[in-house]
Amino acid sequence: MSYDKHLATDEFKEWSKSYDRSILQWLIFGPSHRAIIRRIEQDAGRDRPIRILDVGCGTGVFAERIREAFPKAEVWGVDLVSAMLEKGAERWRAHRGHVVPIQGDSERLPFQSSSFDFVTCANSFHHYPHQDRAVAEMKRVLTPGGRLLLIDGYRDGLWGRFIFDVCVTLREGNVHHCSLARFRDLFAAAGLVDVEQDVHRGPAPFVLNIARRPPVASALPAPHFAVSSRTARV
Repeated sequence: MSYDKHLATDEFKEWSKSYDRSILQWLIFGPSHRAIIRRIEQDAGRDRPIRILDVGCGTGVFAERIREAFPKAEVWGVDLVSAMLEKGAERWRAHRGHVVPIQGDSERLPFQSSSFDFVTCANSFHHYPHQDRAVAEMKRVLTPGGRLLLIDGYRDGLWGRFIFDVCVTLREGNVHHCSLARFRDLFAAAGLVDVEQDVHRGPAPFVLNIARRPPVASALPAPHFAVSSRTARV
């Protein structure tokens, strides 16, 4: 059976009941979030006023961490599944005025073009049935020169293929974890450049993909690809 938005909605509606207590929060979500925060800090520092969109924000765990790490940031979170947003209601209230949750579709982000300095997407991309459309939308809402930081399971190695192509697929359905090459192709097709791929190894390996919207739309240079590998820091 093909994986579509109806299946994803049903799956996450059920998962919302235990999402914040899931072992995945410790195993992969926490390390993933810290990796993205470190990279944003590297690019923008801690005290700059920046606008950040978290796509697939769920109950707002990561949006809250972003806000705590960058006190001058304005943070938006968007998620397809209302049940996930509702489960984060207390968290949204605690950060009212600084973190804004919105129900929306990654393929049709409800924001104007060139709205955000950073777009993040942590561990939800494999659930997107039309990944090319989602990447194109993330690029659209970035400011010129803004960066996309997208994390998902690293499935190029044998261990990753077993976890993500076998175990996760059996558990979650016909989801799709991209190879490193597939991520590069998606980013190139969307017009993103300066692609970096930082592989974090461990019991649940993941890859942090970093790409930039060109500051000038014309005469794009050939993208430069960089792949690094290191042990995940937890």
